[in-house]
Amino acid sequence: MSTIKQMFEYYGVRFTASRERDRDRGEVSATTIVMAAALVALAISVGAVISSRVRDKANSLNLG
Repeated sequence: MSTIKQMFEYYGVRFTASRERDRDRGEVSATTIVMAAALVALAISVGAVISSRVRDKANSLNLG
């Protein structure tokens, strides 16, 4: 887990630095795009997992 934590810290620092630098230029950097794509992918995967678990639980209910 420490490698993942270091990776998130690195990208957090890069995202912050990129955001501050972009305020001056008004441009979107590659780091910002990568972070946005990663957050979208994370949200989609979390949604898929939750949907799958709810569907499995619903299918396991004995209604008869």
